[in-house]
Amino acid sequence: MSSTTTTLQNVASLDEFLKAAATETVPLFEHLEFEFLREYDVFAPCKRGRTRVHKPPELFRGFLHCYYENVYGTRPITRELQNPLVWRCCGFDRPPSRDAVDRFLTDLEHVVDEVFDHLVEQAALRGLLDSTYRIDSTHVEAIQWNDEASWNYDSTAEEHYYGFGCTIVSTGAKIPIAAEFTQAKQASEETAMRVTRDALAVDTPIWIIGDSAYDTLQWHDFLLDAGVVPVAPYNPRNTDEPLDIEYRVEDQIEEHSEDLQLKQSVLEETYNRRTQVERTNDAVKDCGLGHVRARGRVHARAQVFLALCLRLVVAITNDERGDNPGREMLRV
Repeated sequence: MSSTTTTLQNVASLDEFLKAAATETVPLFEHLEFEFLREYDVFAPCKRGRTRVHKPPELFRGFLHCYYENVYGTRPITRELQNPLVWRCCGFDRPPSRDAVDRFLTDLEHVVDEVFDHLVEQAALRGLLDSTYRIDSTHVEAIQWNDEASWNYDSTAEEHYYGFGCTIVSTGAKIPIAAEFTQAKQASEETAMRVTRDALAVDTPIWIIGDSAYDTLQWHDFLLDAGVVPVAPYNPRNTDEPLDIEYRVEDQIEEHSEDLQLKQSVLEETYNRRTQVERTNDAVKDCGLGHVRARGRVHARAQVFLALCLRLVVAITNDERGDNPGREMLRV
């Protein structure tokens, strides 16, 4: 995502470092507090007396810095955090060991959903959400020696890939607000419903847009009952008597409201906004979702949600600095 790591290695003094870093990862830590991480029991000292030399806030900042700099995997992250200028910037008193980095990532998996939700709330408080939600699934490629990944087919790219999947609901300027890590790109109806419920728990939009994979009665009924208009292309599948409609909601709207009518042109115009979700997916992949170097499902899932968290932090930081929150990098 950034080339600042090389710059930091070449600086000759702390003053030069501060000048170089002030326009890169340092601003990521200026507008958000990460002290809330201390409240999670998973980061508490071990009952047997094992203490934590490094606290969750600085470790989380360390991961954000590394992901922004395209550094992934516990070994490369540990090496990156050996740089005195970097670990001081992240708030460490001394550089963390690989065990500390690995332990934090393992523990974070237990609460990473809550950390993500906290950052979504921060984005919402800043008015970064809008009235149109978009849902989509994307592929997550894994390293070949991740035994818990599997071969899947990406129908969009028309090719097979080795890895996992992730279903994301986004809104506004590439803002992810709900997500779920899955074994394959194609999400089940159960996953789609769960992620949709999580998104509506943040706020209630006017529209939620999905492709034909979301043309299910359960999804549409749930959203219409919640006062949200679902816009997904009608997929006749194997029916003998397909309906003369373009979008499923055209047929269902009468069952849920006698007063509401939707013109097909309005639905078409709304559905055309769906392309924003693809840009969100690309932005999150630049934050690490497209570079899952972790072994095992637990660490892979944690890395995916860390990438989602970084995307939120970048958007919030850009907004706080008066820049477009949709920018995928911080302005230098």
